[in-house]
Amino acid sequence: MYPNGTPRQAKISHLVTHGSEPALRGILLGYPRLKNAHGAPISLPLSACRPASTMAKLDILEFPDPRLRLEAKPVEAFDSRLRQLADDMLETMYEAPGIGLAATQVNEQKRLLVIDVSENHDAPMVLVNPELLDARGSEVCQEGCLSFPGVFADVERKEWIRVKAQDVSGKPLEIETDGLLAVCIQHEMDHLIGKVFVDYLSPLKRSLLLRKLEKQRRKAG
Repeated sequence: MYPNGTPRQAKISHLVTHGSEPALRGILLGYPRLKNAHGAPISLPLSACRPASTMAKLDILEFPDPRLRLEAKPVEAFDSRLRQLADDMLETMYEAPGIGLAATQVNEQKRLLVIDVSENHDAPMVLVNPELLDARGSEVCQEGCLSFPGVFADVERKEWIRVKAQDVSGKPLEIETDGLLAVCIQHEMDHLIGKVFVDYLSPLKRSLLLRKLEKQRRKAG
């Protein structure tokens, strides 16, 4: 997802983790009211992040590549290869630049997504096997997508969501959030089922946007 969303800055109402160590690799560093399973506040350092030298930039699939319509499969192996893929996806997202990227967009059919909606790009979030548990309200915001470079459209999303997932080690976590983070999570989770943001548009608006996308590609050579 492109960093052009218009909702207010994301806010986490709470984050519940299970196990002795909270979540992963700096997930949601700096957001208010993060709590563990016992209700105590937690702080999540970035010290476990790998140095950039071990990361690799991946190719992002662009629409209408048919691989964007493939449905991702649940992750079962929480190993070094999964951690490397998550690191590479974060590197690719930051380089793009973007605020969210799903594994489907880099031709990896795994239920894995990475997000960082922080202003300083220092709060990487990795969600494995995300599942929407609850959603309320609605809001319209302007969305872009790294698979649709340079074009944006207003999309209606749920205003507040509750999601469960796992970190790269397989530990379960649960998040309640609204604002930009909620929009970004919904956008990236759509990719995991082969859905893209233009699917929410009317046929006319979708046609105009895709025509603009093609025009920009021709202009870029």
